[in-house]
Amino acid sequence: RNKTSDIVLVGKQDDLEVFLFQHAAYAALKHRIQVLHAGSIVEMSDKPSRVLRQKQDSSMAEALKMVRHGEAEAVVSGGNTGALMALGRSILGTFHGVDRPAITKLFPSKSGGTLVLDLGATVDSSAEQLLQFALMGQILAQVIKNKPQASVALLNVGDEDIKGNEVVRLADALIKDTQEINYIGFAEGGDIFRGKADVLVCDGFVGNIALKSAEGAAGIILSGVKEFFDKNFYRRLLGRLVLPLMGDALRQLDPETHNGAMFLGLNGVVVKSHGSSSVAAFIHAIELAEREAAENLPEQINRILELASID
Repeated sequence: RNKTSDIVLVGKQDDLEVFLFQHAAYAALKHRIQVLHAGSIVEMSDKPSRVLRQKQDSSMAEALKMVRHGEAEAVVSGGNTGALMALGRSILGTFHGVDRPAITKLFPSKSGGTLVLDLGATVDSSAEQLLQFALMGQILAQVIKNKPQASVALLNVGDEDIKGNEVVRLADALIKDTQEINYIGFAEGGDIFRGKADVLVCDGFVGNIALKSAEGAAGIILSGVKEFFDKNFYRRLLGRLVLPLMGDALRQLDPETHNGAMFLGLNGVVVKSHGSSSVAAFIHAIELAEREAAENLPEQINRILELASID
């Protein structure tokens, strides 16, 4: 859909070329598509440590090397998340002041979407890392939500000052002392969808559970709606009238509408797509990467981190 972006497909060249020539649209788009051969691929079962040692010639690694060398502006992958993060840190590196990159994505909410991070990169984050996540998340929200005063909250078991474990309370104090962050305090799990803040910060353990719970709940609701209207002839007839009116609401619940998790803190744009995504969902992930690259998001994050003097 973007008529200006070029695509580099990285993998086994013979397999990719066979796939491309099977599609009629390839002839018209051939001038915008490049195939780069890679010696190996990362399996979903591969451990990140093994990938780092033995698969530096993998399609994932070669794609990241293109970004490092300025030959590509972004990487979109539907592969092994742990391996992508490990290779990203090894090949692209992280910004000064960023201990660990964070995984984030936009959840549907009443305020037009809530960014939640971290979603699993660091399951046991320190208070200092939560501060780094808050800074990076706010910058991303300013870009993708076009909101200069994007707000940030810490995910907690309650919104009272006395609630939370020691790490969360210490992070609360650190973020309050960082003037670059538009911090509004604590938020609870339900606030993800209420849109209390543009950005909700948590460690990867909490964030991953929130993500999987939300996707599971959405799946049950969507399948329940489908089963209800498929029950008999009269319900199918009713569905033809009602479902078009519910279209926007159902799309908000569909995880594929929000496909694309961003890796923040790396020296380059990296977006992770669900491996089983539909074509439309994968396009969404590509468009997200295009937008990050167009806004030069990594450089914006790096500049704010330097201004905040985060060590």
